[in-house]
Amino acid sequence: MLDRKPDKPVVLIVDDTPTNIHVLAEALRAHYRVQVAGSGLLAFDVIARQGPPDLILLDVMMPGMDGYELCRRLKQDPGTQGVPVIFITAKSDTQDEERGLNLGAADYVTKPFHLPIVLARIRNHIQFKRQSDLLESLAWLDGLTNIPNRRRFDEDLETEWKRAQRTAKSLALVMFDIDYFKPYNDQHGHGAGDACLRQVANALRNGVSRPSDLLARYGGEEFVALLPDTDPKGARIIAERLRGQVESLRIPHGYSDASPWVTISVGVACSAPQPDTTATSLLETADRQLYAAKSAGRNRICCSA
Repeated sequence: MLDRKPDKPVVLIVDDTPTNIHVLAEALRAHYRVQVAGSGLLAFDVIARQGPPDLILLDVMMPGMDGYELCRRLKQDPGTQGVPVIFITAKSDTQDEERGLNLGAADYVTKPFHLPIVLARIRNHIQFKRQSDLLESLAWLDGLTNIPNRRRFDEDLETEWKRAQRTAKSLALVMFDIDYFKPYNDQHGHGAGDACLRQVANALRNGVSRPSDLLARYGGEEFVALLPDTDPKGARIIAERLRGQVESLRIPHGYSDASPWVTISVGVACSAPQPDTTATSLLETADRQLYAAKSAGRNRICCSA
């Protein structure tokens, strides 16, 4: 039975020899969650069901898809290309090692191996990956509001647009702008302005609840929400809920013509992407709707459909 403690790193062993799996799994269980697969295809199935592991131990000689081909595919997939792969194999020729490393493997260990050395290498590679993951996660966050930043949004927009093209499903984009934020900032000071941005970001984040949805700070006092598999009616309902949540914060704003409280204007766009279209079109539509909401008096929603 696998140890399911969530704080343990996950190691996936891919090998068609049960004895090899048993030796490695028994040595790893004390410190890692262990997953096993007896072939390359089964490894993809494990990853699809349980998500990418923290490290993969990979044999070269397997029936069907060998370890080299599996490594190549893993490194081509954005979801697994950052997972370190350690080859553990009887192929000890230097050309074989060179091939494995050129495919993107982090390490190459030949059999028979010295188990304490293998464990040390696994520990070092996982530690390095976790440090890299932490740095990457910080690079995707807005430092003030602690929500995803513009860079993260741009990446996810392209990814979700392509996914919606493949699946023929609708993708919604919601843009928010805090009403009369410049006079608020000018009158109350940048410290109060920053506090206001954090409160608004938190309210919006609490209103975007599905794991597939993304809320990000777009820049300044603008925020965006990316809502996969969402039709115009659903997007409008979510947008109105978020608008109401910000207004319900009751942050006093004596310099707004829209409300005595801090409010937001909202532009909503929704599309089932066609093969010859780009994500920029959805962004431009949401921006036009946001402009329409602000022109109509602010603290309201305008939707493209």
